[in-house]
Amino acid sequence: MNRQLILEDGTFFVGKAFGSKKDSIGEVVFNTGMTGYQEILSDPSYCGQLVTLTYPLVGNYGINRDDFESIHPAIHGFIVKEVSDYPSNFRNQWTLDEFFKAKDIPGIAGIDTRKLTRIIRQYGTLKGALCGLDVDRDEVIEKLRATTLATNQVEQVSTKTAYPSPGRGYRVVLVDFGMKHGILRELNKRGCDVVVVPYNITAEEIMSLSPDGVMLSNGPGDPKDVPEAITMIQGLFGKVPVFGICLGHQLFALACGADTEKMKFGHRGSNHPVKDLQTGKVALTSQNHGYTVTEESITDTRLEVTHIALNDGTVEGVKHKDYPVFTVQYHPEASPGPEDANYLFDQFMELIKEAKKGELACQNV
Repeated sequence: MNRQLILEDGTFFVGKAFGSKKDSIGEVVFNTGMTGYQEILSDPSYCGQLVTLTYPLVGNYGINRDDFESIHPAIHGFIVKEVSDYPSNFRNQWTLDEFFKAKDIPGIAGIDTRKLTRIIRQYGTLKGALCGLDVDRDEVIEKLRATTLATNQVEQVSTKTAYPSPGRGYRVVLVDFGMKHGILRELNKRGCDVVVVPYNITAEEIMSLSPDGVMLSNGPGDPKDVPEAITMIQGLFGKVPVFGICLGHQLFALACGADTEKMKFGHRGSNHPVKDLQTGKVALTSQNHGYTVTEESITDTRLEVTHIALNDGTVEGVKHKDYPVFTVQYHPEASPGPEDANYLFDQFMELIKEAKKGELACQNV
C-alpha cells in the first residue's frame, strides 16, 4: 500500500506506507543521526511532529525493550528513505512496521528524504500531512495552511501525578516537561532518590518534598507556552541547586529575563559540536530542539553564557551569577548519541554537595 506526504507549500512525495493506516498532520522536521532511531521515535520532545531521518536505512536492527526513552511515543509520523523488513540484531523483538502498527503511528518509506531535508533547510520547518493517495491534494494543502498546530505538547507528555524512583543518595525532584528516560537513568546511576513531578507543579510543592536539587527536563514545543513553569522556576531561585536540560534550559532563561526564538529548522542530531567557554573543550552532543535562547537578550540578566554551538554560534549553556544553577541546551544523557557531556550530571552532584556544605551562598529573593 502506498501513501503520500503533502507539505503546506504544495510539495508532495509518494512512497510506501508502513505502520498505522491512519492519516496524520504535524510539523515536519529532520534528524541527522545515523543510529538511534528507537530513541528518536520515543523521545517526547518530538510530540506532534513528523520526523524525517536523513540516514537512508532505518529499522535494520529492529526494536528492542531496552532503548525506549518513553513508554508511549508522541510523534505523529516517521519519514524514511528505506525501512528494513527483516532486521538483524540479537536484541530485536519487533520490526519498525510491527511496532508502529501496535502504537498506531503512520510511516512512509521510499521517498527522497535528501530532497525533503533540503526543502526544510531552505524554507524552514513546514506543516505536513501523511495521507492516502485518494485525497484531493489542493484540499489537503488548504487545510494545512489553515491548521494551527497544538501548543499544549508539554501537557500531553508530562506525567499526570508525581511518582518516586527511590535511591539512598541526594533527593532530586525531576520536573517532567517531556522527560527522556535517559535523564532518570543517569540520576539513578548516581544513587539519587528521585521524585518525578508534573510540569505544572508549584515551587512551594517542590520545596515541600525537601529536595537537595531540582532537575528541569527536556520537552517539546515553545517554552513560552508553559508560563506556569517559568513562575515555578522563579520561586526556586536561591533555595536549591538547579540543573536544566533543553526545554528546561530555555524555561530557566525566560525565568531570568532572557528571551527565546524559534529557529529556522532547529538542531536535531547526534554529532553537534559544542564549545565549553570555561575550559575551551569541544564536545560532540546529542540535540533536539526547535527554539533557542537569544544571546543578545542575556546582556541585561544575571546569566552568563557557558557553552556555544560551533556550527551556528547559538547559546548552548548558561549559569546564574548569583545562584547555584546551570543549564544546557543539548542532551548530556545522550540516548542516542555520544556521551561526551555526561560529566555534567557529576557537576550537578558536586553543586548539591557544595550547597549542602554551605559553601554556596543561597540567598532568598
